[in-house]
Amino acid sequence: MSEPGRVWWRSLEELAGPAALEALLARQYPSQAAAWLDPLRRREFLKLMAASLALGGLTACTSQPTEKIVPYVKAPEDLVPGKPLFFATAVAQGGFGTGVLVESHMGRPTKVEGNPEHPASLGATDAAAQASVLTLYDPDRSQTLTYLGDIRPWGGFLATLRSALGAQRARRGAGLRILTETVTSPTLASQLAAILRDLPEARWHQWEPVNRDPARAAARLAFGDYVDTHYRLAEADVMLALDADFLGCGPAHLRYVRDFAARRRPGARGMNRLYVVESTLTTTGAKADHRVALAARDVERAARAVAARLGIAVPRHEGPSPSLTDALAKDLARHRGRSAVIPGEHQPPAVHVLAHLMNQTLGNVGRTVVHTPPVEARPEDQLASLRALVQDMEAGRVELLLVLGGNPVFTAPADVPFAAALAKVPLRVHLGLYHDETAALCHWHVPEAHPLEAWSDVRAFDGTATIMQPLIAPLYGGKSAHELLAAFGEPPDRSGYDLVRQHWQAGHRGDDFEQAWRRWLHDGVVPRTALAPEAVVPAKAIPASPAPGDGLELVFRPDPTIYDGRHANNAWLQELPKPITHLTWDSVALVSPATAERLAVKSEDVVELTYRKRTVRAPVWIMPGHPDESVTVHLGGGRTRAGRVGTGTGFDAYALRFADGL
Repeated sequence: MSEPGRVWWRSLEELAGPAALEALLARQYPSQAAAWLDPLRRREFLKLMAASLALGGLTACTSQPTEKIVPYVKAPEDLVPGKPLFFATAVAQGGFGTGVLVESHMGRPTKVEGNPEHPASLGATDAAAQASVLTLYDPDRSQTLTYLGDIRPWGGFLATLRSALGAQRARRGAGLRILTETVTSPTLASQLAAILRDLPEARWHQWEPVNRDPARAAARLAFGDYVDTHYRLAEADVMLALDADFLGCGPAHLRYVRDFAARRRPGARGMNRLYVVESTLTTTGAKADHRVALAARDVERAARAVAARLGIAVPRHEGPSPSLTDALAKDLARHRGRSAVIPGEHQPPAVHVLAHLMNQTLGNVGRTVVHTPPVEARPEDQLASLRALVQDMEAGRVELLLVLGGNPVFTAPADVPFAAALAKVPLRVHLGLYHDETAALCHWHVPEAHPLEAWSDVRAFDGTATIMQPLIAPLYGGKSAHELLAAFGEPPDRSGYDLVRQHWQAGHRGDDFEQAWRRWLHDGVVPRTALAPEAVVPAKAIPASPAPGDGLELVFRPDPTIYDGRHANNAWLQELPKPITHLTWDSVALVSPATAERLAVKSEDVVELTYRKRTVRAPVWIMPGHPDESVTVHLGGGRTRAGRVGTGTGFDAYALRFADGL
């Protein structure tokens, strides 16, 4: 569309007006291409398309064959045809939960909304939570329990597992390994702890491809122990984000969006101010008052420059823009106790330590910055944990491996040979929503119950617990991790409901557990479970700066829609335009205009990305605002066993992701 003196465009290609764009439109809409290319007739074209879709829906009004249905003998309590019911539960990503209210029609979940009572939601949801309903009904989900591809009954699996566990008990569990994703579930953590007490030689490992290893390492360097850090952005007047997309992703991002937006309105408290230094254009960068595009390897140099100007004893470094660095440091200093320095989760430990020191120096700790004990049931270096598991498998020390969720065959670093080592394990069991790349290399595959089908519990970013209740019986007979681990005890067929309820009943004080249990389910929040802040002071031990690199830098980030690849088979998320680029159904290599010009490439050119003798082919996408001499790729594409929607979509960035690049 256009206005006098103003022309709107949606991409650099449309602005340039290449003939290729016109040819594409002509191929896709030959009869209406002229209308689409004419700004004055584009609205007429869109009206025509909308009308055709509406008329197409009238075919559903045709007469259907007569079919008999059976009504309820006794309708469920509170069920009124046409009137939805809402149930409080939570959805988890990366191990951390977000409270939601799920709308249900006639016993079937249909819509997910945020829970206003939950601290990580405050009534909001993200795309992954909204799309979880489609995953629930996905016909490509694993539907049968199999052994080497053959369908087997649950009883047969239990008999095999119990027999293997009997042999492990004689050896105190020396050959047993359990691999999970990040665990914050109190019930699941309690089950795992009980197994390790009963089988003390067994080992529990955790692996998330998008993990918090740098933040954990920095906490141990700065505070001597694992500590989580949260931010009260509603109290912050000035913020500095060091390659941190805190508005676009992370377990607390919905809360941060609400708090940040509340201070963007002029009022008595004044508007906040956001400075962003980042290695790729993000939602947070798009909201910045002052933004600097900087290669990921140079963010530490910028952090040291700001820290030095705040009086912290670090070798003085010049930032990307000395004048901006001086102004930024002065702005932070003027707002002591009302500012916040936020490091990116993927930045090296030195950046996190510098952020801790700057927040301490500025008096932000206890005001806009809060430290708490870790929310994770057992925080650890997950890369080191995965490597230890692979070493044990290669050495033949693992006889029984349980993989509870996740897809490590696909997501393990390129130089950690998980798939090859897995083949040496005599008995391999995989629990998952899909028969994915990991399931294909395991003996037993157990279909996992969807979060809307199973009882469980989970903690939010601040430790607040939620009881996850099912809204529908498992569509494909899936089992939860709780029910699979119940096979280690007696009786082996305990339900998820019994396991979760018994855990919380054991820790409840008072005689009114039934009333409390109903209230927790109704509200979606277990009160007084948030972790209390603790007073910690960072040590001034800053890791040495790495040697500056040169040449093109390769940066890995989780995909804004399909995350680490787990949502690759969700068509809603594939169709959802990604922030900033508006791309759908593909993954690309993002470069700056200057880098593209130097390499003589343009958007949609397919290039080869080679790193340490590994090569993938990827389309280029030129992104204004991207730092020069840097290439950003997103994880999750290139799946080979995702399902009919996700298989073969995009390229596999994990093939180039080595352990030292996490």
